[in-house]
Amino acid sequence: MGAVLYNIIPLVLIFGLFFFMIILPEKKRKKQYGEMMNSLSLNDDVMTRGGIVGKIVQMDEEHITIETSSDRTKIKLVKNAIASKIAKEENK
Repeated sequence: MGAVLYNIIPLVLIFGLFFFMIILPEKKRKKQYGEMMNSLSLNDDVMTRGGIVGKIVQMDEEHITIETSSDRTKIKLVKNAIASKIAKEENK
């Protein structure tokens, strides 16, 4: 019985380490991303996963249209293509 317990303890420790180093931080990132996506509104500056920066000019449930330059180039994207919201202070 004691030998079995000594064999199980390392597995439990590895699982615990895996949980605290991988699963918990990923849950936190997903929560932050969801909050950011819910807070998006018109005229917010955003960056896509591909690195394109633009201002939101139109939104619906599944798509976002961004304006990328002063000549009013518009790109329609799936909402999940947005990587981050750019803070207003970063633009100056």
